[in-house]
Amino acid sequence: MTIMTIGFIGAGQMARALARGFVAAELVSADGVVAFDPVAEAAAQFAELVPGSRIVASNQAVVAAAEVVVLAVKPQCINDVMLELAKDKSDRVLFISIIAGTPLTALCAGLDSGRVVRVMPNTPCLVGAGAAGYSLGPKASAADGDLVGRLMGAVGIAFPVPESQLDAVTGLSGSGPAYVYTMIEALSDGGVRAGLPRATATALAAQTVLGAAQMVLATGEHPAVLKDRVTSPGGTTIAGLQVLERSGLRSALIDAVEAATKRSQELGQA
Repeated sequence: MTIMTIGFIGAGQMARALARGFVAAELVSADGVVAFDPVAEAAAQFAELVPGSRIVASNQAVVAAAEVVVLAVKPQCINDVMLELAKDKSDRVLFISIIAGTPLTALCAGLDSGRVVRVMPNTPCLVGAGAAGYSLGPKASAADGDLVGRLMGAVGIAFPVPESQLDAVTGLSGSGPAYVYTMIEALSDGGVRAGLPRATATALAAQTVLGAAQMVLATGEHPAVLKDRVTSPGGTTIAGLQVLERSGLRSALIDAVEAATKRSQELGQA
């Protein structure tokens, strides 16, 4: 067991997914998970989906009970939460923020603590297939970073990056699932146009994306190498690839990541 107690301020969908992943990976026991959310329904769902966990009465109660506290509230709520928590500031607590757009400088100042780690997860962590980047605050130790890596690794993969690169993580893996969903929908539409039933086309499209992604991760080979192995001279795949190149799919995806990165930077500045 790595942690005695981990707390969640905010008990929404992402917090529930993380807590379930941490317990499943045996990084913390279920009775070592505490949470608070002012929305009773969210707190009740947390308790139901993380059986054995404890719902406490306030944000301060979470901090008092936990060694690690995950900040999982909406961005517009974080300032009020930090004002509340700064009164009970304790250097023994490691704060992990999964709040988009709130930089480490603001978190450290608001919490009156430098022992903060900022994490950019994505929604596939809900099914244990997340991709995250994380950055350490000025007083977060190497051991703190290792712990965050193990925690986020329990629901996918995670990479330490300088905070200046978290906007790029947002543009790529944070927003990326939406790009992939659009691709799956389009592939399914293509299958339907070619005569497949919708349910069959969607299942085949989704499984094809999943299988291709697993091949990249499992083999460690460059995607271009794997692409060439599927592409026979004069065959069906090269005919399809020619259309994608002509339509600018590659450039469109690059531009999408760049645009989302820039928007993340704008939101952080705001």
